[in-house]
Amino acid sequence: MTIETHPLPPFTPPNAKLLMLGSFPPPRARWKMEFYYPNFQNDMWRIFGLVFFGDKDYFVAEGGKAFRETLLREFLADKGIGVYDTAYRVRRLQGNASDKFLEVVEAVDLAALLDKMPLCRTVMTTGELATDTLLSLMPSETAKPKIGAYSEAVFSDRHLRLYRLPSSSRAYPLALEKKAAAYGAFFAEIGLL
Repeated sequence: MTIETHPLPPFTPPNAKLLMLGSFPPPRARWKMEFYYPNFQNDMWRIFGLVFFGDKDYFVAEGGKAFRETLLREFLADKGIGVYDTAYRVRRLQGNASDKFLEVVEAVDLAALLDKMPLCRTVMTTGELATDTLLSLMPSETAKPKIGAYSEAVFSDRHLRLYRLPSSSRAYPLALEKKAAAYGAFFAEIGLL
């Protein structure tokens, strides 16, 4: 079975105070841009539109079939939000984007990633696999956060708060507005909203 290596470079603005980690990008055939959460069926950027602008289509391109990548990059850089994934190499057991059919072969080099973001003290995962993969890199006593909550850990001489938020996948059974409410509360708590 083919091993895939992560196809995107980490998005690491030097002012980033938050690192947002998913699991791994979907197969390229589903991409609508060369950036994170590129599948138009994924609701991450609609959640961001609702939370920060009160408009789920704020980051949707004209014609409603893709996202506005340049606007997204500018917004994230301005807010100080880094984005990457917890898996660096994976096997797709079913050839799709579902986390439950992803086998993580190699996790992200988190220390190297955090070195690019000296101000970052908050790491947020979006979903179960991302959370479990991140926890595999942390000290063994690190608690698994409940959805909407955080645990704390010291990693690479840095004290971190590890938050877990609902998956932005439409397969995750929670209405878009409820996901946006959870993300809004998180961004308010960490001072980005």
